[in-house]
Amino acid sequence: MNQFINLLIQQLQQTTLLEWIAVILGVAEVLLARVNNVWLYPTGIAGTLVGTYVLLMTGLYAESVLNVYYVVMSIYGWVFWITKRGANPVKISWCTNKEWKIVAAIVFIGWAVLYLVLKHFTNSNVPVWDSFVSSTAWAGMWLLARRKIENWVLLNISNLFAIPLLFYKNLVLFALLTLFLFVIAIWGYLEWKAIYKQEKLAAQAA
Repeated sequence: MNQFINLLIQQLQQTTLLEWIAVILGVAEVLLARVNNVWLYPTGIAGTLVGTYVLLMTGLYAESVLNVYYVVMSIYGWVFWITKRGANPVKISWCTNKEWKIVAAIVFIGWAVLYLVLKHFTNSNVPVWDSFVSSTAWAGMWLLARRKIENWVLLNISNLFAIPLLFYKNLVLFALLTLFLFVIAIWGYLEWKAIYKQEKLAAQAA
């Protein structure tokens, strides 16, 4: 326990301004997502771009690629969510069978491809771990962009494996952020379920 506390203190002392900015924007993004606010996307894009640089410097290449994917999917989600001025936003819903098949393809094909790339073209010492964290998060982001309730489940699978990975890489502050995101994702899942139920009841009443 003392070793962990000392590591945490040391990490906080060595934390750069860019790391703090990435973490603060990451917290803001997930809080906005939890309350179903579209501003989660521009906030997330900014934080992701900063975080990408930090991750590259520590050799977490798949997570860096994941961040690029986050930016692309955030732009897609932003457009998909807002659609066009005056139009109703896309409503929260559950995954269809077709969407679950796409999720499975993103997770397992993405995992395999990323692993092969990391294994043969980088000096990564955690190719299996790093690639799995990224592929499950890819699937979660795709579901978030489509406003599917299950996005929280996929993102938390990614978070669960990312926390020890980040500690292993001595990115304690990022690991604590991910732990925070894990807790918030549970909260978000419950809130989105409640919103879905309210919208369904309102539609039936109308």
